[in-house]
Amino acid sequence: MMTFEVQADRTDASGSIVKSKQAALTIDTSMTGRPDALNPVELLLAAQAACIIKGIERVAATLGISYDSVHVALTAHRPQDEARIEDITYLVTMDTSANQAKLDLLHKNVMIFGTIYNTISSGTRLEGSIVAK
Repeated sequence: MMTFEVQADRTDASGSIVKSKQAALTIDTSMTGRPDALNPVELLLAAQAACIIKGIERVAATLGISYDSVHVALTAHRPQDEARIEDITYLVTMDTSANQAKLDLLHKNVMIFGTIYNTISSGTRLEGSIVAK
């Protein structure tokens, strides 16, 4: 079993610091919001983006896909009066010459083997695609 750990400490009314390993990140835990830090929903989206990119890093070479860059754009929708994410959509754009069939196979692998992907999709509609730039 793998174990992951983070610690978070409130710094003041405008935010907190989350730490893991040698990394530290200021997060928005304020009631008014702050433009220089990610809020909890944005952190969730960031985790999903990292999961997608890491999955591409893991599988692309095996599938014979070379690429120069990966861009992931995600959008979450939250009902106004409900504390939940209704759905998340994403578009992954890769600078690659791979054909769409190979990119679809890459996408299938990202969906199957992504830890964050599978965690989110078990309770939230998660839809997207991978396309060439």
